[in-house]
Amino acid sequence: MVKKKSLPIFLRVFSYSILAFTFIFLANNVLTIWFEWPGLKQLFSHYGLFGFKKLSTPLNGAVLNLCFIQLLFYSLSFIVVLIYVFKSINQTLETDAKILTNITAYIVRSSFWAVLIVGIADFLISFLVVEKLAEPIFNEAIKINLVIPGFRITFIHFPLILLSFVIGYFTRSVGFIWLAVLVVGSEFLIVISRFIFQYEQAFQGDLVRFWYAALYLFASAYALMHEGHVRVDVLYTGFSERKKAWTNAIGSFVFGIPLCLIILFLGMGGKASIINGPVISFEITQQGSNGLYLLYLMAVYLAVFAVTMLIQFTSYFMSSSHKLLKN
Repeated sequence: MVKKKSLPIFLRVFSYSILAFTFIFLANNVLTIWFEWPGLKQLFSHYGLFGFKKLSTPLNGAVLNLCFIQLLFYSLSFIVVLIYVFKSINQTLETDAKILTNITAYIVRSSFWAVLIVGIADFLISFLVVEKLAEPIFNEAIKINLVIPGFRITFIHFPLILLSFVIGYFTRSVGFIWLAVLVVGSEFLIVISRFIFQYEQAFQGDLVRFWYAALYLFASAYALMHEGHVRVDVLYTGFSERKKAWTNAIGSFVFGIPLCLIILFLGMGGKASIINGPVISFEITQQGSNGLYLLYLMAVYLAVFAVTMLIQFTSYFMSSSHKLLKN
């Protein structure tokens, strides 16, 4: 009986700890990349731990303190997990799974609002700049700033992204259908403008790629929530509910969760990594001011994909574990 009661608690602590440590990893990544904190790699290198080559010049006291603070965040997150689990000791794994699914849905729908609003705004700005319509509308200083990536991204993109997460909180639709329609409509307008009006600019194609990539990556977690992914198998459909639960629990734990963690750890492994690099440099399209200033966000797509899939795989693992323990 004790074992039967303690196993769900262990699974809850384990599952929430994965997400808590991932959140702290993301927070530490921001501190390290944007605010020049040293990071845990420097701490491990300072002592020559975990295979890291020992630093030739040891870290000074202040920097070392920041390293330990970043390490402390992980311990505090684990304590928070323990407090939450034991305060909700009677909460089932199935309820936890539903909570995580709701979090995934919120992130996904907010991200869709973000790519929709930011895409339209940047499209209009690029159109005004390319067609030299910004000059009579704005003053000279604003016109110049609009072609500077740092200004446009910091003062236009970021506020719109924050607004999108507010909108996502008060709405319950994710807009997959509308975004798909917009992708088709944008491609259709390119065809019309190119072959009828002989007009084509780089920002038109950029918008299609920007929206299509979001549609593909963000919809993955949503499809997982609703069993929408295609299962290419000859065994699973014939399984009993218990065997399906075993398959989903093992698949999530062995394949799904590690894959998402690998994407995050490799993608944010340093300033030049595949996710951090474009964001730090505010990378824009190769066409410069003729295109959209959104290439850096397409790198962020990978992080959003990995985080939402990680949360949903964890939810899958918890709900499947609940079915196994219930019988």
